[in-house]
Amino acid sequence: MSLIEQSPNLPLILLTGGTGYIGGRLLKALEASGRPVRCLARRPDSLRGRAEPCAEVVAGDCLDLSTLPPAMVGVHTAYYLVHSMGSPRDFEEDDRKAAKNFADAAQQSGVRRIIYLGGLGEPSAELSSHLKSRQEVGEILGSSNVPVVELRASIILGSGSLSFEMIRALVERLPVMICPRWVSTMAQPIAIEDVVAYLLEALSLPAMESGVFEIGGAEQVSYADIMREYARQRGLRRWMISVPVLTPRLSSLWLGLVTPVYARVGRKLVESLRHPTVVRDAAAARRFNVRPRGLHDAMNRTLRNEDHEFAQTRWSDSLSSGGRLKTWGGLQFGSRLVDSRTIEVKNSAKVAFAPITRIGGTTGWYFANPLWRLRGFLDLLVGGVGLRRGRRDPESMQIGDFVDFWRVEEFSAHRFLRLMAEMKVPGRAWLEFEVTGDSARSTIRQTAIFDPLGLFGLIYWYALYPVHKWIFAGMLRKIAEACGSTDMVTPVSAA
Repeated sequence: MSLIEQSPNLPLILLTGGTGYIGGRLLKALEASGRPVRCLARRPDSLRGRAEPCAEVVAGDCLDLSTLPPAMVGVHTAYYLVHSMGSPRDFEEDDRKAAKNFADAAQQSGVRRIIYLGGLGEPSAELSSHLKSRQEVGEILGSSNVPVVELRASIILGSGSLSFEMIRALVERLPVMICPRWVSTMAQPIAIEDVVAYLLEALSLPAMESGVFEIGGAEQVSYADIMREYARQRGLRRWMISVPVLTPRLSSLWLGLVTPVYARVGRKLVESLRHPTVVRDAAAARRFNVRPRGLHDAMNRTLRNEDHEFAQTRWSDSLSSGGRLKTWGGLQFGSRLVDSRTIEVKNSAKVAFAPITRIGGTTGWYFANPLWRLRGFLDLLVGGVGLRRGRRDPESMQIGDFVDFWRVEEFSAHRFLRLMAEMKVPGRAWLEFEVTGDSARSTIRQTAIFDPLGLFGLIYWYALYPVHKWIFAGMLRKIAEACGSTDMVTPVSAA
């Protein structure tokens, strides 16, 4: 029985954009609050695996009006978190059509309120196409008889936010940044937790209240200040040289060269950077109880939460769901690069995991041991721990144990091992092994993870990637052979 069926007296909430960055965070918060939620998605299967059983997922597309009324049956409040900036077509026209369809369907279906997240920016004829479209969508939604609460935000600080990921990419890749005038433009960055808090609290506003509320963090800072703060908290030294050239248009082309991942959407955002995005109307401070964080705290929480969420990731689930950026050097998750592969053996998980438990020390690393010893020697030369520590016990391990120049960060008998590198590397590195299966057949997944520190860290990873790929693939094959069933091993597959 769904939560909606269990709690018929609670107002039903419709959430659009649940597969996106903001919508995904809001969905978790709504589920945690116990509110009945219905999610509208163009590809429902991509959301069902992430939503709790209490959340209903239905198919629908805001560009197809006929799909919206069935999704709005019984809905009290609808969140509109849709935008078409990633569309290869005219995103402004798509945004207009989607907003008009949604407003019309909401009015016809008796929806009591729409909550919309837009963008800050002083309304003017000179606004960029991105900011102008964000504000136009709010006007279209408000043209119906349904009350609309529109929240307008500046740059959102959180792992996965496009604006934040652009800043990360620039600062991580460029030790020296030639900065055009737009880096001095003022913004009011806000933490993702505070945005979600505003979106949740909007549900509690009086029934017929509508209006535009400008929301932002506790400080007004420049884009240069945001980049400096990111560099400071990541331990990166960056030099920023201001020049009076590089218009936003030229800057967008430059961004495409430096951070090609965000080229298509990122260029549209860069063209908005010449416009200040700061709070000019304090109505939100009077109507909401949210007290937003400052830049330092918001950035610190972003990076700490990213570490925590990343540590909880299980690649057997995450990689199979797709949707991550593929690069020549593996898969990219935020600042981290991931190289993962699997092999199947006709053994139980306990038998398959046994060689992993004995890794390192006198057992060695199963493949290319001379190269492992060379790496240990080079580590000693630069003041690292090398391979001299060996292991506490050759047959068993526990959290906190050292394994040559690694340390056991997480361990679950017969199932999971995560090693954190303690050798000298320009960044942070982990090596994981996970075994899943039954009494007759198991899959061993090996995952190498690297969080590069700046440009030198990226050069280190990509320069050694062919060697690492060869060594790790060979190691996984030898671990499978060590299970005692070499004739039943299937080929290694990279994720």
